[in-house]
Amino acid sequence: MAWLIAGLGNPGDRYATTRHNLGAMVAEELAREARAKFRKARFVPVDIAEIHESGERLVLARSHRYMNEAGPSYASIAKKHHIDPDHVIAVHDELDLPPGAIRLKFGGGNNGHNGLRSLQQGFGTPDFFRVRVGVGRPAGRQDPADFVLEPIPKRLEADVAIWADRGAFAVRALIEEGIEAAQNRIHGAD
Repeated sequence: MAWLIAGLGNPGDRYATTRHNLGAMVAEELAREARAKFRKARFVPVDIAEIHESGERLVLARSHRYMNEAGPSYASIAKKHHIDPDHVIAVHDELDLPPGAIRLKFGGGNNGHNGLRSLQQGFGTPDFFRVRVGVGRPAGRQDPADFVLEPIPKRLEADVAIWADRGAFAVRALIEEGIEAAQNRIHGAD
């Protein structure tokens, strides 16, 4: 069975270099490493790229819709490729983790993350994998929503590239090793 890697983010140049687009950046890193190109999916507002890792087919996806309404698009792609929710990996930014920390989990709540809420609605279940990429909380009184939607400062661009690379590594580890072994490896690396 194939895997769907849902790289959560918002469409367009305005959001391309924001913390909220880390999920899409991870999907793009996986495609770059495999020398695959994204293309527009037919009849669904999603770009996809297909790659193979350890004998498994991965459908990398990034939506043309805003994160809070993209769940049905990802669910449509999963249905089109015969991928069950237990073979979906949502990659997303996480305020409650230190910058660059990676955590893996299966199922659970959405912790106020609108992209996860939309995915849960689209799939009709919270039972899918998550690769959580830490962005930390903003300093002072800055609104967290403003923080994740502002452009990443130039001084952090190299760090963010490393975070995306580590997120891609976590996706591959999850698929190759399973959740427990991947958690042991990834969670101990921070």
